[in-house]
Amino acid sequence: MLSVNEKNTISPDTPVQYLKGIGPKRAAVLQSVGISTVEDLLYYFPRRYIDRSTITPIARIRPDTEVTIVGKILVCQIVQGRRKRFVAQVGDSSGIVQCVWFQGIRYISRAFKNGDTVAFSGKATVYRSIQLVHPDFDKIYEENEPDGINTGRIIPLYPSSEKLSAMGFDSRGFRRVIKSALSGAGDSVKETLPDFILEENKLTGLQNALRHMHFPDNWQSLERARTRLKFEELFYLQLFLALERDKREFSHTGISFSKTGNLTKKFIGNLHFELTNAQKRVLREIYDDMKSDRVMNRLIQGDVGSGKTIISVISMLIAVENGYQAALMAPTEILAEQHYITIHKWFDALGIKTMLLRGGHTASQRKEIYKTIASGEVKIVVGTHALVQDQVEFKNLGLVVIDEQHRFGVMQRAKLMGKGSNPDVLLMTATPIPRTMALTLYGDLDVSVIDELPSGRQPVITVWRRASDKPKIYSFIKDIVKKGQQIYIVYPLLEESEKIDLAAATEEYERLSQTVFKDLRLGLMHGKMKPEEKEEVMNKFKSGDTDILVSTTVIEVGVDVPNATVMLIEHAERFGLTQLHQLRGRVGRGKEKSYCILITGGRISNEGVARVQALVNTNDGFKIAEEDLKLRGPGELYGIRQHGDLGLKIADLVTDGDILDKARKSAVKIVKEHPDLSADNLKVLKNRYFKIYKERFGLINVG
Repeated sequence: MLSVNEKNTISPDTPVQYLKGIGPKRAAVLQSVGISTVEDLLYYFPRRYIDRSTITPIARIRPDTEVTIVGKILVCQIVQGRRKRFVAQVGDSSGIVQCVWFQGIRYISRAFKNGDTVAFSGKATVYRSIQLVHPDFDKIYEENEPDGINTGRIIPLYPSSEKLSAMGFDSRGFRRVIKSALSGAGDSVKETLPDFILEENKLTGLQNALRHMHFPDNWQSLERARTRLKFEELFYLQLFLALERDKREFSHTGISFSKTGNLTKKFIGNLHFELTNAQKRVLREIYDDMKSDRVMNRLIQGDVGSGKTIISVISMLIAVENGYQAALMAPTEILAEQHYITIHKWFDALGIKTMLLRGGHTASQRKEIYKTIASGEVKIVVGTHALVQDQVEFKNLGLVVIDEQHRFGVMQRAKLMGKGSNPDVLLMTATPIPRTMALTLYGDLDVSVIDELPSGRQPVITVWRRASDKPKIYSFIKDIVKKGQQIYIVYPLLEESEKIDLAAATEEYERLSQTVFKDLRLGLMHGKMKPEEKEEVMNKFKSGDTDILVSTTVIEVGVDVPNATVMLIEHAERFGLTQLHQLRGRVGRGKEKSYCILITGGRISNEGVARVQALVNTNDGFKIAEEDLKLRGPGELYGIRQHGDLGLKIADLVTDGDILDKARKSAVKIVKEHPDLSADNLKVLKNRYFKIYKERFGLINVG
């Protein structure tokens, strides 16, 4: 893409400090948002746009409506009084309105001066007269400023911050420097997609797309620009994944696990339940992979309670019976312990030694554990990221199982795989991944979906109640216990308030034991307990010696008590949606009707309401995941930041599925026909790919 245009002294390659009016000091601030070159500046896209035709005249503002106004600052000042505030009188040709700020006064008071033309967006309220309180704002231009940049019908508004604004990089400042960059270097921007891809997908050229992204003539030209730039982002990501998959299939020689021995058959035969058809299908897919000498890289996706753990156990058994070790890595100590508690009994019964590796071991214990792993005496090792420490050496690691794998960094996964010689890899997630997300994150993986729950499962009835309803809820719980069924009561435990949360949960356990449920048998489980203490509490609950288990969020995954029929979640608004769904999955595992009761405190945020309501509305994990994706965005939900930045500045994984499909189709076709990208018409593509994407995604092939 980068080349110097003979007519200009700047090109997309030029450091941004050499752009007129920037210099070293302002360039240093731009670097804090990833802008080092003129090219970076051209790819710094507006966060939104104002259409002059949809601006509300001040005289037409109505209370309780969301409005965008554009007006001139007539007077602005800090007003003392019972509550200090900053007030700006804003006028247009139709009238005057007041904009008010009670917070950030120091910053806001320096942002405006009389005569500035500013766009304000917010909800109109009434206090004596109509006003906008804490509105979003973007400076359009200053008084007496020649306005060749801001006169278009569509005005771009850019992401900014106090630090950027202080150096003149508010929306107005960005419009000026980007206009300058486009004038100086716009014609030397080189196309990054081959002509045949542009034609096949009816895409506009890159120069045109960048101009219209920043200064569109109309909404149609903006949409064409956005489509083109989204396609490019998704296309190169899919090209990377397609090349990785191709490389994996043809260059790595893996382990061929040729036999399923008596232990595996005996284990399956002794199960007290029948595997579902979906589990059998996924097992066949895994075994076909393990039999071949191609390295398995498979993701098992299954909703809460679909039976992923049993699939991983059978897969590990196959590895052990072929003379290899297996490792199961979970993201937290609690999850690792729960997996260990669940599976070590099964393996003990078959005479297979299992070990839990965790952070709390003494130095001498660790040394002994490392020795037994290195000697091959231990066949199954369960642990957290402690498994990837340099001191951990396996004799012959053949299978790596990674649970809730999106919560690990790419480097951690790569290090664990490096402990064996091309071991097979099985990734598991109970967070159902929307299709667009799966294609983007796991385009180079084989995906198996366990899309069937074990027979006899009934949908859990989910209700939302307030704290004032507790007397009725407690009465309902007593009735359930009389029927011989069991209850979970869960309290939130967040890292940032761990001590307070733990104290609150323990206090509630004491209160409930001594008052409301004094005639019932209660147990307490929390993350600070030792693994053996937790196992003892869980065993009592499983065997029916405890009626009510009071717990912090340590029972999210892997606990199976069919007789437990009520999940009561306190302060439900403090949990993530996926976490709530996981907790709900602890009930509904037997034949009896099951309930999930969500209790919320006083006032809760709109997002908290949306989360709780979503859970009440559906039991479908995929719908829950889609909703969580909308509420939280892909970064937080799927740990994308741990995959190395995906480089998606404009594409949206929730809404751009159609563009993603086209981009993937084009990428897969190219790799199929030219896996080395050596065709003459792919030179542009090859250069772009190796320049940017190879550096960025050097490790994505580990899932």
